[in-house]
Amino acid sequence: MALVLAVLYSVGFYLLMQRSLMRVLMGIVVLGHGANLLLQLAGGPPGRAPIMDAVLPEEITDPLPQALALTAIVITFALTTYLLALGYRSWVLVGHDEVQDDVEDRRIAARTPDGAMEEGTAEETDAGPEDTADSHELEEARR
Repeated sequence: MALVLAVLYSVGFYLLMQRSLMRVLMGIVVLGHGANLLLQLAGGPPGRAPIMDAVLPEEITDPLPQALALTAIVITFALTTYLLALGYRSWVLVGHDEVQDDVEDRRIAARTPDGAMEEGTAEETDAGPEDTADSHELEEARR
């Protein structure tokens, strides 16, 4: 069962890292199944129903893993419906369900932050004229 859990989690995480929303959706579903299986395995072997004076306390089933599995099913269902709605909206508006890169995020990531721990002088890491022009354009766009 540990091997099955490892396969479910690895396939789920692999699909989760893809750019297509449908593959992300399938990754969430596979991870949900892996979480349910893990919770059921953590509950131990099946026991007997907790009926008073009919069962010894050692034979009673712990209901907590079953309750947690039910919660995991509900959460997986909610994420599935949300991602289906996102995929449908992306398909209608753009024509595909691939997640696009944000150009602004790339520009910010490429900039060297102030006070960066790099070799060189402070003049090299300060913002140049192109950075100040970009900041002025961003401020004007916000207005």
